[in-house]
Amino acid sequence: MKAKRWSDQIILLLGQGLGLGRFPFAPGTFGTLPGLLLVWMFWQGPSGIYLALTAVVILSAVWIAGRSAEVLGVADDPRIVVDEIAGVLVAFAFVPPSGLALAVGFCVFRILDIAKPPPISTVDRQVKGGVGIVLDDVLAGIGTNLVLQLLFRVLELGL
Repeated sequence: MKAKRWSDQIILLLGQGLGLGRFPFAPGTFGTLPGLLLVWMFWQGPSGIYLALTAVVILSAVWIAGRSAEVLGVADDPRIVVDEIAGVLVAFAFVPPSGLALAVGFCVFRILDIAKPPPISTVDRQVKGGVGIVLDDVLAGIGTNLVLQLLFRVLELGL
């Protein structure tokens, strides 16, 4: 379905990660990249601000993903990548900032998001709409965050 109204065009632009979700291969991987930029920017401030901005992105992503799916006429179109952006922000909350953490976290997040181990797969199948589109990525972000906390706080990787 083609977006006819300018507001739908804006929703799709945001839902598709400023167009990165339209890549013909690995749209979720490319669509995660704006999230990494946001992570780096959010890392520059206090943790409380990071969490508040992440909450705003998640709530916005639920609405944007749901509306994008309606406009496209597909329940969870792979071109919708705002969910990856929200999930990757969760992945890096309270993680010590470094290029190594970004690289490792990006890889772990993509693996969890693609493989969808339980409970991610259960949520992906059973929860519908904008909440379902975003929630599986938030869960992948939580799983990634646990791995990163272990590596960079407990094992002090890279220090």
